[in-house]
Amino acid sequence: MSGRGGQFMKNNIVRRLLTVAAVAIIALPALAEARAGAGTSSGSRGGKTDQAPAPTQTAPTAKPVERSTTPAQPAQKPATAAAPTAAQSGGFMSRNPFLSGMMGGMLGAGLIGMMFGGGFGGGLGGAAGMLGLLVQVLLIGGLVYLAVRLIRGRMAGNGAQSAPPAYAYAGATAGTSPQQPQQQPMARSAELSPGRALLAGAGGVATAGSASVGLAITENDYKAFEGLLTDIQAAYSTGALGRMRELATPEMVGYFSEQLSANASRGVENKVEQVKLEQGDLSEAWSEASLEYATVAMRFSMLDSTRRIADGTITDGSDRDRTEATEIWTFLRSRGGKWILSAIQQT
Repeated sequence: MSGRGGQFMKNNIVRRLLTVAAVAIIALPALAEARAGAGTSSGSRGGKTDQAPAPTQTAPTAKPVERSTTPAQPAQKPATAAAPTAAQSGGFMSRNPFLSGMMGGMLGAGLIGMMFGGGFGGGLGGAAGMLGLLVQVLLIGGLVYLAVRLIRGRMAGNGAQSAPPAYAYAGATAGTSPQQPQQQPMARSAELSPGRALLAGAGGVATAGSASVGLAITENDYKAFEGLLTDIQAAYSTGALGRMRELATPEMVGYFSEQLSANASRGVENKVEQVKLEQGDLSEAWSEASLEYATVAMRFSMLDSTRRIADGTITDGSDRDRTEATEIWTFLRSRGGKWILSAIQQT
C-alpha cells in the first residue's frame, strides 16, 4: 500500500506541474500584449513603411514593421545605359548608307559592263577612267563624312550645355528644391523639464528622387506627441474604442481592438496608468502629398498591470511599482490638421 501511495503522490505532483505549465503558456500572450501596441511592430509610415527609422539616442535600433496595410514598395533598379542601336553597333558602311549605296552602284555598273564585253570601262582607257572616278567619289565621300561628323559634334555640344549639372541643388537651402533640401537642426524646447521630453534630433531629409521632403517640427508638435502617448494608453486601459478613433488611424484602432478582444476572451484586462514620458528623440519628419509624418523614439514609465475581470486580482505587473518601456511611434496629420498615431515599432 505504501508503494502504491507513493506512486499516487508522484503522479499527482506531475499532474499539478503540468497544469501550472499549461496555465503559464496560456498566460504568455497576455504578458506580451500588456499596454497598447506592446509586443508587435505594426502600422504604416507612408512611403517609409519598409524603411528603418533613423537611429536616435533613445532608440538606436528598431524592429521592422510586421503588420501594415501599406503595400510593400518594389525595389528600384539602378538605371542602365541604353543599348546601342543596330546602326551604332555596325561597321563603317552600315553607319554611312549613302556611301555604301554609291559604291554598290558603281560596282554593279562595272559588272554589267563586263557582261556586255566592255570590262570595267572598256580596256585600259576605261580602267583609267574608272580609277579617276573612284578617286573623285572617295574625295566627295570623305568631305560628306567630315561634314556629318562636324554637325553631330555641334548638336551633342548644344545638348550637353542645356542639361543641368548633376549636383545643381547641392547646398541649396531647405524648401528651394524637393530633390535635396538642406538638413535643418531641430529646435529644443527650453520649457520642457529634464524629466519630460528631450524631443530633439535630426530632421527628416529627403534623398534625391524620393517622394518626400523634410518637415520642421515645433514645440507644439512635441506637446501633441506627448499628449497622444498618455491619451492613447488611457483609452486602451478603459477599452474606449470611440475615443481611440479620435487619436489613431483606423488601422491602429483595428490592432488595438484585436488586443482588447483577446484580453476579454481570456477574462483579463490591462490597466496602464500614470504614464510619464521620460525621454524622447525625433527620428525623422517628412511630408508626402497632403500628409505629414513624424517618427519619435520615446522612453516612458507607467503603472502596468493585468487583472482578472471577475475579481480584479492582478495576474501580472503591478499597480504600485513603475515599469519602463521604449518604443518608436509614428504620427501623421493632414496639412493644417491634428496629429494622430499611425504606427508603433518595438526596439
